[in-house]
Amino acid sequence: MGKKTEFLYLSEEDMIRAGVLDSARCIDVEEEIFALLGKDDYRMGGDKYNAHGMFVKFPKESNNPGMPLDGPDRRFLAMPGYLGGRFHIAGEKWYGSNINNPSIGLPRSVLMIMLNNVETGEPVALMSGNLVSSVRTGCVPGVGVRHLANPDAAVCTCIGAGPVSKSCFEAIRLEAKQLKEVVIYDLLTEKAEAWAKSITEKYGLKAWAATSLEEAVRAGDIISVAASSVKPVIMQNDWLKKGSLIIFTGRCSIDEEYFSSAKIFWDNPKMHDVYYDEHLALPENERFINGIGVQIYRMTYEGKLPPLIDQTGLGEVICGAKPGRTSKDDRICFVAGGMVIWDLGWSWEILQNAKKMGLGQTLKLWDSPYLA
Repeated sequence: MGKKTEFLYLSEEDMIRAGVLDSARCIDVEEEIFALLGKDDYRMGGDKYNAHGMFVKFPKESNNPGMPLDGPDRRFLAMPGYLGGRFHIAGEKWYGSNINNPSIGLPRSVLMIMLNNVETGEPVALMSGNLVSSVRTGCVPGVGVRHLANPDAAVCTCIGAGPVSKSCFEAIRLEAKQLKEVVIYDLLTEKAEAWAKSITEKYGLKAWAATSLEEAVRAGDIISVAASSVKPVIMQNDWLKKGSLIIFTGRCSIDEEYFSSAKIFWDNPKMHDVYYDEHLALPENERFINGIGVQIYRMTYEGKLPPLIDQTGLGEVICGAKPGRTSKDDRICFVAGGMVIWDLGWSWEILQNAKKMGLGQTLKLWDSPYLA
């Protein structure tokens, strides 16, 4: 007789009840995960164990009936990983994405997360992943603010007024204890104005829509770039204040003078080093175009910045291995490109809550495995 295997299934409703939307708790958990990054107590895919994941992409044309065709964000993506510490969990985030989904009442991306026993490989839980991914994406900038922003930062500028930008702001608001004002810039001014109005109504903060990117950036002590536009946000060095923190959750470019004096911190330099290698494998005219932080990759390639692997990760700052902000006047750039270990850690935390609350459905893999 072999071993019976069961696992817990958690719907989106179960995840909400178990606290997946609790940004304050998520910031603490993501900070803990950054510390594990700093200690190298994690793994992701690829030969360098730092690959973001593997994409299934589609051709622009095909003679095969039913073959999906390439389009904006049309893909499937598998993101495997292992997270150590108290989590000690393996797992994968898997999702398909189609920009046309909202027209039929679906999110652009549909995500699922599987957690597995590290020793046996058995499934532990299968859960809805959209809110895990959304909340943790916003809370990573919150960790950045906790460790890299000036404590007296009073003005937050949000570039972009979409769901990701709103998630980032929720976490930034929790960590910027002296926040008094919010400036929003979006290509659709009415979206920025509507969000500004809701911020004032909900939190009592002064909030307004800027008429230009320059106006918005010049105002900010903390600048969160999370725009979904295909074109990158382009800024000038002299727009950014002394002491400012700019957070790249979306694509951004600043004239190179900025990087001669600013301090750069990464979510994980080792992962970006893998991205860098992937860019070098492309034809020269296709390198350093798409992705978060690609301007810094290009400057590294040109010898204007040190190798990515030698640059500083936020986890090293949290562990005390490298310094973070050392002066009130430091201008800091934090690049947050996204990693599956953030999803795994937050999912594991929500799973513990769900178990205590008796949520979810227990599903059986087998009573006794046929191949045992």
